[in-house]
Amino acid sequence: MSNVTQMMAGQSPLPLYVQIRDNLRRQILDGSYQVHERLPSENEMMNTFGVSRITIRQALRDLHNEGLVFSAQGKGTFVSKPKAVQNVQRLEGFGEAMAAQGYEASARVLSIQQMKAPKAVAAALDLQPGDEVVEVKRVRYLNRSPVCIDNSYFPMDIGKQMFSLDLSGDIFPMLENLFGIPLGGADIGLDAVLADAETQQHLNLKTGEAILRVERLTHSQEGRPIDFEYLCYRGDSFKYQFRIDRK
Repeated sequence: MSNVTQMMAGQSPLPLYVQIRDNLRRQILDGSYQVHERLPSENEMMNTFGVSRITIRQALRDLHNEGLVFSAQGKGTFVSKPKAVQNVQRLEGFGEAMAAQGYEASARVLSIQQMKAPKAVAAALDLQPGDEVVEVKRVRYLNRSPVCIDNSYFPMDIGKQMFSLDLSGDIFPMLENLFGIPLGGADIGLDAVLADAETQQHLNLKTGEAILRVERLTHSQEGRPIDFEYLCYRGDSFKYQFRIDRK
């Protein structure tokens, strides 16, 4: 029995607008509806699902709030470009965060090399001037669209183990499960900068476009700094989400 038939038959305990919202969300996330594709009109969905206009609007309102769709006056409702939303209340990798939201996340390695630590990297990782690190540079993809350039730096005892590994997924689980390094917390900084030529090329940006740069220093549970990153996101593809309480 199809999802639509189940809804019309009343076989789910969930409110109708929730069932319709979840049905549309699933079709958006699995690619049945493409980016910028127009969704059926309210009248068409009323007929398809056998529900009232207010029920359809409740479902669409939730999808609007999630950033999955947008409306154009007089033209209808369209699928938004996927936007990565990462909650900073919990330390997690890009892939971990995106998988929880139903997105497909992957990475392509641009380079991996041993190098003298740049001054800022050495300071962050608590290394001496002249010490070497391993730099891993990757493009991160969300639903197969490039959204981020990730430059990660590791102390030699950790980084040298990465040359023979598959780095197409998150590195955090690798550090914990393969290297046996429990992670503690991370210090995060945000700023906006102009994309350089390489970033423009890999993220399909125009000259002069700004990007969101995230500077993240991750520590082990013992407090050792083990992973220093520059994460450069397309401005239209990423949002950090905070919750701040007034004590």
